[in-house]
Amino acid sequence: MARTPAFDYDWLVIGSGFGGSVSALRLSEKGYRVGVLECGRRFRDGDFPRSTWDLKRYFWAPRLGLKGIFRVTTFKDVAVVSGSGVGGGSLGYANTLYVPPSRFFEDPQWHGIADWEATLAPHYREAQRMLGVTVHEHDDPADDLLRELGEHLGVGDSYRKTPVGVFMGRPGLTVPDPYFGGEGPDRTGCLLCGRCMVGCPHGAKNTLVKNYLWFAERRGATVTPDRTVTDVRPLGAADGSDGYAITHVRSGAWGRRARDEQTLHARGVVVAAGALGTNLLLQRCRLGGSLPRVSRRLGELVRTNSEAILAVTVPRDYPDDLTKRVAISGSIYPDATTHIETVTYGRAGDAMSAMYTLLVGDGTRVTRPLKLLRAIAKEPGKAARLLWPRGWPRRTIIVLVMQTLDNAIALRAKRVPFGLFGGVRLQTEQDPERPNPTFIPVANETAEWLARRTGGVAQSSLMEAMNIPSTAHILGGAVIGRDASEGVVDGRQRVFGYENLLVCDGSAVPANVGVNPSLTITALAEHAMSHVPPASEQVSGGDALVEPQPKVEA
Repeated sequence: MARTPAFDYDWLVIGSGFGGSVSALRLSEKGYRVGVLECGRRFRDGDFPRSTWDLKRYFWAPRLGLKGIFRVTTFKDVAVVSGSGVGGGSLGYANTLYVPPSRFFEDPQWHGIADWEATLAPHYREAQRMLGVTVHEHDDPADDLLRELGEHLGVGDSYRKTPVGVFMGRPGLTVPDPYFGGEGPDRTGCLLCGRCMVGCPHGAKNTLVKNYLWFAERRGATVTPDRTVTDVRPLGAADGSDGYAITHVRSGAWGRRARDEQTLHARGVVVAAGALGTNLLLQRCRLGGSLPRVSRRLGELVRTNSEAILAVTVPRDYPDDLTKRVAISGSIYPDATTHIETVTYGRAGDAMSAMYTLLVGDGTRVTRPLKLLRAIAKEPGKAARLLWPRGWPRRTIIVLVMQTLDNAIALRAKRVPFGLFGGVRLQTEQDPERPNPTFIPVANETAEWLARRTGGVAQSSLMEAMNIPSTAHILGGAVIGRDASEGVVDGRQRVFGYENLLVCDGSAVPANVGVNPSLTITALAEHAMSHVPPASEQVSGGDALVEPQPKVEA
């Protein structure tokens, strides 16, 4: 491949989460010059917040000076939790790495493009190797309750220990790299402190900075934090075959000078900004004329993993500490399409209590808040106790419910007078044929059973009490499809209508996974990167870094 000074990089990767980190490593290994732009900051193990009260280092609101790892984005149809920082969602996710059930691979949206279960199997295995997946065998009090619930529901045999990306060595002991023949960073055995989702300060959690990004940077990739990409525009040929100009600014800056707008040139681009970030960037580029060929299907088939997030807080005299574990360590399947896990934030998670309130049943956007007010009036003592956060995580079991059902919302682009993304923001719209559920009965039933069993208080998330479901696993919007009339990218995650432009993150996932999706995003990125030939095989002066697609009208 001819290398020209006109290009800063051969490949520019936007985002450093699971898809972006895989892309950065594999492209570097193939001999390309790789750059990575990440909107969040870089965290060392000692930089994570001491607790969720450390707002500046935990929450993400860069315009307010908060540049932490936890981002909450609220729409009228869903509240989304996502990550930020070098390493993306791996910094604050629950390190849970499941291979999804067969139902996911057979979803009609991508069924027939490939035998996905067989095609992705070797990539799942490689992702498991790189992320250091192990099954956490230790049972804790929350696991015992979950197993008992399974037996109560007649599905006790569905109880499983969780595959996690954590170094389960001798607690607190730091040893040379145990995963990659000594070439990776030193690691410290897990202390079972439960604060995986607040950021692991001990070096036990297998975040992307300890595997994919670690090796990508040592193979020459340049990772630049605190930069938000605002535009991607082809250079020369409209299909991007002559390369791209990528414009980026300082994250959260006010004013033109502080924004420090810069432009990089690259032969190819991998968009991996997370489902929300990728949808927003591509919508902005499509509407603004930078990438007009992007499929009109952009923003469709957005999945929430069909989730509900609840909590149960046990009495103060409850004998067990519910935080002495990894964040998620067991699960059950009450039916073929529903997956239930118990979760903890560890003792560092007091501030998260503000996201929960008394349990509310089914209803509408009008009746559910009224039901909440009635519940508070009926049991003001319980409601008042929930307002005192001290010690809340030690006594609280978070209940995470996920489903593989075929439901969806859409992310629509709306023009606004001002804004970082060229006056474009996203808003949601329910799919009229398969709307995303606002209430999952088995989720409330689980919380109520746990509350009765422990003498505790069952809680809905505050947003769900407003009839707005919550998810930590937003997916889709730039999904895999057979052509531009059905999706935004093909089976190799190449954007229809463009050359050397790929989407490698959760936005490409075409269906509800029904389990925590991080391993699937990683495996899909591995699959996409496997189709990029080594730099040495590029024809001198040639345009295509990846095999061109058949010409299809968007």
